Amino acid sequence: MKYDTIVIGYGPAGTTAAIYAVRAGVSVLLIGRDQGSLAKAEKIENYYGFIEPVSGPELLANGLKQAERLGVTVITDEVTGVTVNEGFDVHTAKSSYECTSLVIATGMPRKKASVAGVAEYEGRGVSYCAVCDGFFYRNKVVAVIGNGDYAYHEASDLLPFASEIHLLTNGRPYSGATHEKIRVDERKLAAVVGNENKVNGVTFADGDTLTVDGVFIAEGTANALDLANKIGIEHDGKVILVDPEHKTSLNGLYAAGDCTGGLLQVAVAVGEGTRAGMAAAAYVKAQRGEKVKPVQWGE
Repeated sequence: MKYDTIVIGYGPAGTTAAIYAVRAGVSVLLIGRDQGSLAKAEKIENYYGFIEPVSGPELLANGLKQAERLGVTVITDEVTGVTVNEGFDVHTAKSSYECTSLVIATGMPRKKASVAGVAEYEGRGVSYCAVCDGFFYRNKVVAVIGNGDYAYHEASDLLPFASEIHLLTNGRPYSGATHEKIRVDERKLAAVVGNENKVNGVTFADGDTLTVDGVFIAEGTANALDLANKIGIEHDGKVILVDPEHKTSLNGLYAAGDCTGGLLQVAVAVGEGTRAGMAAAAYVKAQRGEKVKPVQWGE
């Protein structure tokens, strides 16, 4: 199915972006997986318009209801990747969707895998992007550390290249999709190991060692930097880089909220989502050939 604009992440930034885009007259799909960091916020008392404190879950639920009332299509799903064609193809655990403009509002990047050796061998056999680096592992043995749809998606991206793929869940049960070329190992990990130049294996808590040429980290779900790497947009290793309209380095692609850094507050996220949503809608209209007045911030 195709939409004018897709927004990834239904926190305050993403939901606000969707609201402003749909009010500008474009079709909008809002995809989220969970409530993010606000799910643990018991009381929010510094947000404009609330006399009494409001909980994070309540604020998010109200925002989604508002978006749906205005015509935004809201779904709960896990985004596993994005590809760039004439527009964008957004791949999820359950389906795929097309759009002309895209807004990433997935919050702050998750913590890296807590396995010894991962940080030490980053750039020397440890990678966070199968699409980016899979080509370098042609006819080689690789491991993917993770558990869930995103980990399986990363392992699948390696199928055209690697001769052998091991999906290592680090002690967690696996109930996801399967493939004859992807071997699932649920044993607890001890460390990623190698020599002074490169990764050459993974050790398990039981003492066994698996010889591999590379290790891909795919814990949890795809975060903003994972998507940035796959698409090829600019970031500084911590946050996605955007201009004043929250446009990334790629036309039609915008980012807002915590994934762009700055002051991590709900009020700020809402403001950034406003800019991103308006700009994303304006881009769609321009692609249609409609006359669009540039947004003059500060008018």
